[in-house]
Amino acid sequence: MAWPLAARAQQPERPRRIGILMNRAPDNPEGQDRLAAFHQGLQGLGWRIGHNVRIDTRWTEDNADQTLKHAAGLIALTPDIILASGTLAVTALQNISRTLPIVFASVADPVGAGIVDSLAHPGGNATGFMIYEYNLAAKYLELFKEIAPRVMRVAIIRNAANPAGVVQFAPLQNAAQSLGVQASPINVRDAREIERSVEAFARSPNGGLVVTQSASATVYREVIIAAAARHKLPAVYALRYDATGGGLISYGPVIVDQFRQAAAYVDRILKGESPANLPVQAPTRYETVINLKTAKALGLTLPDSLLARADEVIE
Repeated sequence: MAWPLAARAQQPERPRRIGILMNRAPDNPEGQDRLAAFHQGLQGLGWRIGHNVRIDTRWTEDNADQTLKHAAGLIALTPDIILASGTLAVTALQNISRTLPIVFASVADPVGAGIVDSLAHPGGNATGFMIYEYNLAAKYLELFKEIAPRVMRVAIIRNAANPAGVVQFAPLQNAAQSLGVQASPINVRDAREIERSVEAFARSPNGGLVVTQSASATVYREVIIAAAARHKLPAVYALRYDATGGGLISYGPVIVDQFRQAAAYVDRILKGESPANLPVQAPTRYETVINLKTAKALGLTLPDSLLARADEVIE
């Protein structure tokens, strides 16, 4: 009678299952870097992929239909928890389940999107790391005063179909008004619309672009950067990859850090804590990347003070 009980007591715990819903293409270096950071974070906490944890990853390219499809597919696998990248991924998951634990990263406004009740007390099945703070809006506009003081009009490139696109536009518009700058939106539904809208905007002088953070802006990154170069428009971007890909300057949070930190939240939830009680965290580290080659092509001479405080300068 005692032997079966002892044998059962010695059985190892079942491997835990984590679903991951990424808002990038599977061959996107940015997405791969974020996924690798999450894996590294898990491994540092004692989770061994293929041994005590199993991971199922789905890639959506920020496509709404693909996001809904893969959200349903992941939930059907009955994971213990899901890591979700971006607002569309989280909202798609919550439309299906309000009980399955979710840790998110790279979300602009989790309260405004209805993902959590508050930052300090999420109160539901999701918590994680937000990407956007309102003071970023003023920072983007202030950068124009340094890199291109003549800019009096800014076109804000955003994804209007993504709640984050709406959330980011309002503070940018307010910051522009306070600085005496006119702001107008450009949507990123497709490449043709971007090219047509940027061309129309560039017909008047003293203009510049602000490219807000979204997966759609990543999908059309080359189109946006090429349009800015063709029409000689200075542009401020949100991600390091934008500047390394030919954009003039980027300023924003180090997003890969959020995915590494997300592993700690996943670990805590798998060990019994509730996402309802884990506060949403704001970015803690920002980086400025400047592309001097692009600046020279635009005929801009950047101040030494800006170059000195940049985290990376591309010659």
